[in-house]
Amino acid sequence: MDNKKIAFLGPEGTFTEEALIKYIKDLKEYEKMPISTIQDVIKSVDRGEVWQGVVPIENSIEGSVNITQDILTFESDAKIIGEITIPIKHHLIGKKGTKIKNVKKILSHPHATAQCRIFLASKCSDCEIIAANSTAEAVKKLLGSESDTAAIGTKIAAGIYDLEILSRDIEDNKENKTRFVIIGNIIPPKTGNDKTSIVCFLKKDKPGSLFNILKEFAKRNINLTRLESRPAKKDLGDYVFMIDMEGHIHDKTIYEAIESLRNKVYLVKILGSYPVSKGGLTSD
Repeated sequence: MDNKKIAFLGPEGTFTEEALIKYIKDLKEYEKMPISTIQDVIKSVDRGEVWQGVVPIENSIEGSVNITQDILTFESDAKIIGEITIPIKHHLIGKKGTKIKNVKKILSHPHATAQCRIFLASKCSDCEIIAANSTAEAVKKLLGSESDTAAIGTKIAAGIYDLEILSRDIEDNKENKTRFVIIGNIIPPKTGNDKTSIVCFLKKDKPGSLFNILKEFAKRNINLTRLESRPAKKDLGDYVFMIDMEGHIHDKTIYEAIESLRNKVYLVKILGSYPVSKGGLTSD
């Protein structure tokens, strides 16, 4: 394929870019394209403007990234073709020569500052905290800021803008991880260690609906790794069920389970069947 563009949730220096770099070891033959919203990353794959896209889908502390789930479920035909989980490491970044004791202002996304509460309380209790749209944007703003300003951001962002890491790994929870999915327009072949993601749309909500879905997996001894309900974007009380399971869509038991569901629900949408990430949300 000539199109080797890979879109990711930008701007440059985000955790999504870190995930992309970890997922594809040799990026020389690819063109990275930072795109400002998750919706536009996925839509660029749908339209064939890029070969693949990378977006966050789940965080070990904050749970699912709802916008990713909803777009893949309701607005896109793109498929999940891979996943990568990375630790979320926050760093205090400043211009070269900056001392933490001289920092008076700290820029970052509110989620990042919230996740570094203990460090900020103990080391920067008198600092003014200024919100930015992303950690990457916060780090970039340092280029035009005074030397008494620092930012909370990624190691990759510090490198991009030739800035200095003043303090490493300042996050409160050292086990914080985010799972990112790689979006494409194919179903990858079986590897022997795969995961399948589906969404079940119910015909109508009635007692036993979820049980009837789950028993098809239980009687085939299929392990479900994730089960979540999301509003169906129609009436209040209408939900869809998002299910991740061990196995590939081309495995006999997985195929049979999904086919059996088609007689019980309004629609089964295949979100993807893809290799399992080497690192899960709860283990390195």
